Amino acid sequence: MANILYQGVRALVMGLGLSGGGLETAKFLLSRGAVVTVTDTKNEAALAPSVDALKAFAAEHGYPVPRFVLGRHETADFEAADMVVKNPIVHPDSPYLLATERASRRIESDISLFLAENPARLTAVSGSKGKSTTVSAIHHVLHKWHEKTGRGKAYSGGNIGFSPLSFLDTLTGDDDVVLELSSWQLGDLRGKTDTAGNALLVPRIAVLTAIMSDHQNWYHGMEPYVADKRVIYRYQDETCATVTTDDDWGKRFLSETHAKKICVADAPRELKTLAPHIPGDHNKQNLMLAGLALAELGLPLPFIVDALEQFPGIEHRLECFREHAGIRYYNDSAATVPEAAASALATLPGSVFITGGTDKDLDFTPLAAVCAKARAVILLAGTGTDKLTPLLAQNGVAYHGPFDTLDEAVQTAVSLAGSASGTRPPVLFSPGCTSFGMFTNEFDRGRQFKAAIARYTG
Repeated sequence: MANILYQGVRALVMGLGLSGGGLETAKFLLSRGAVVTVTDTKNEAALAPSVDALKAFAAEHGYPVPRFVLGRHETADFEAADMVVKNPIVHPDSPYLLATERASRRIESDISLFLAENPARLTAVSGSKGKSTTVSAIHHVLHKWHEKTGRGKAYSGGNIGFSPLSFLDTLTGDDDVVLELSSWQLGDLRGKTDTAGNALLVPRIAVLTAIMSDHQNWYHGMEPYVADKRVIYRYQDETCATVTTDDDWGKRFLSETHAKKICVADAPRELKTLAPHIPGDHNKQNLMLAGLALAELGLPLPFIVDALEQFPGIEHRLECFREHAGIRYYNDSAATVPEAAASALATLPGSVFITGGTDKDLDFTPLAAVCAKARAVILLAGTGTDKLTPLLAQNGVAYHGPFDTLDEAVQTAVSLAGSASGTRPPVLFSPGCTSFGMFTNEFDRGRQFKAAIARYTG
């Protein structure tokens, strides 16, 4: 389907990647009649799955094959394009984006392209930790509700790993979309409007989970980081609602929003007494936030409570994925900040605890403070671990490692848990660090951990 906004437009996709966002963006633009160039600093061999999938898509639908500029970016491509669609991890200070701005070209993201055409009711979720659990819980309940009512469907996407462009053309006004939005994705939406001048991001419900220090290697301060988070409710009005936690950040957000103000502290008794399937006080709070959002969308409270108590949790978030020889194994690879790993260990005290990795300019004091609760601490090597080890020493906490490979850490954990007398402790993998360096991303890290556990437990 061609669209007057894109027909013949010279569109440059900055960042093809392997996670699907760049691929779905390129597919979308081809389907709308744009003339597409795809550029990435990775070479064609590294991007082969995405390159092959895009070529196959073009051939299947009779679209022109995009022009590929791989292994590099060319400034001239950015200056010549009518529109550049950037990957959210590309910093606004990129010289290529600055060249685009100097040439007065449009800079978009897959989220802005989606919002410009989305006909469905929108719920948006952000925060530092708990975003994916909250999004998945809202989607879980909405899916059950749409099945029950026989009207519309529920979809989720965004930072959770699925570009919403992948399902845009299936949406109707009866559907619900739940988007997880990172600070980077929100920053890209600041000031973005449609052709009529209306703000693109006006979610019916905006949910903000717990705010923690994160991505300080990018932002170099909490205020710039939180400023991007604020975009989630910036353009809401009294017909919308903002749902927050009951902490200083949450209270500050509620004081600023023009939407209806909903705080988790004011949740009804039925939500406060939830008996969730997934462990941890932090996860219970995430489900309460989800419940408040769902109630504001008009779902009956008894239905919400029943569905939330059936919510099974999601992969890489305190995921109990294996039990062998009396030992339970938990994958919490999505814990990418020290506070998240600390919450996981507080939920499962006495665990054989694998943690550590690469730093992103964060404070590891919160994690070091709870490591004494572990049966044993096993460290993965990295710049974050380099900051953690002296703190552990100060607290008198012994540790194994740091290990340069995940396999060494897993072997040690399985051995320690298996040799314990009496009730065997669980093994908890909650790094509290970014995944980059040793892994592609936190999902790759979690999958590698589960594969290693399978190898060493038979």
